[in-house]
Amino acid sequence: MIAVKLIALGTLKESYLREAVAEYEKRLGAFCKLEILQLKEERLGDRPSEGEIRNALEKEAVKILAEIPPRAYRIALCVEGKQLSSEELADKLGEVAERHGELCLIVGSSFGLSDTVKQHCHMRLSVSKLTFPHQLMRVLLLEAVYRGFNILKGTQYHK
Repeated sequence: MIAVKLIALGTLKESYLREAVAEYEKRLGAFCKLEILQLKEERLGDRPSEGEIRNALEKEAVKILAEIPPRAYRIALCVEGKQLSSEELADKLGEVAERHGELCLIVGSSFGLSDTVKQHCHMRLSVSKLTFPHQLMRVLLLEAVYRGFNILKGTQYHK
């Protein structure tokens, strides 16, 4: 069974998001060994400068990189990432399970991820061209992964 680690910056404040994540954690238990790690995001003022944002992202990068399993196939979620269909994501999950046995998904803070983290990843993934709150992105990503595993198993969930 593939190990999947989701590293995300910040905590989920809204109960409906926590409940949705918990539901997908339960569902994904049939397909993978899921671990969700929430790291503390760096605090910035209301109007941070580019330099302040860059420094915060680099501090977050140190925390993120320390938590990535060394053998894992690493995917960074970012706006410039590649968009995949559900079937393409399923194929990627199957390939990662076969070749690596471990997957690490990384969701940044509201300012994204540092280039340092992105460079340490095998792939950059974008879920949509639309902009979503980074907290909601966890739910969307878990849904996409769950759907991908269902496609691999041949269930009717993805229809």
